[in-house]
Amino acid sequence: MQETRQLILNILRERGEATVDDIVADLRKRRGAITAVTVRHHLARLQDENLITTPQLRHRNAPGRPQHVYALTEAAKEYFPNNYKPLAAHLIEQIAGQLPPKQINVILEGVADRMASDAAIESDLPLPDRLNVVVEYLNQHGYNARWEKHPDGYLIQTNNCPYHHIAEHNHALCDMDMHLISSLLGVVPRLQSRMSRGDSLCAYLVPNGGG
Repeated sequence: MQETRQLILNILRERGEATVDDIVADLRKRRGAITAVTVRHHLARLQDENLITTPQLRHRNAPGRPQHVYALTEAAKEYFPNNYKPLAAHLIEQIAGQLPPKQINVILEGVADRMASDAAIESDLPLPDRLNVVVEYLNQHGYNARWEKHPDGYLIQTNNCPYHHIAEHNHALCDMDMHLISSLLGVVPRLQSRMSRGDSLCAYLVPNGGG
């Protein structure tokens, strides 16, 4: 992200909410001269990206015109450091070290079922339309997915694993992906290739008549 915009996000996180004047004052302390016009330009861009809220009027305690205040949206939290990856990796390691494989699969299948439920895909969609929705959902979650016609049906391909740093040591997550795609589609596909086995991508064949 552009440096000034990241600084504005940092300021809003520290303050909770801030006016243009507040942001200008804080930016001048951190990076030198900047104008209110420039700050408003950056705020507009951040609003376009849904990272800050629509400004709300705040009335002054002292005489003067009310000022607009800005705050972060939930989406902005992704632009700050987090510990999700190490936490997820350690949780999987602990689960794998203390539970038998069958129980691990039950837990991860439950996770996949919850994700599929949250996707709320209509069950009566024609299969090609459902494939479009499934691929869009997978792309929103980092899979870099696409589908294409195949002589035996349809082929879903993903060439990015959102948790490759964990999956390469624990293939139970690959099985979770299979369960997720099955739940999203409403039909069990046939696994064709898997990156954790050294293939260039993961591929799932949805046979003709699967919908």
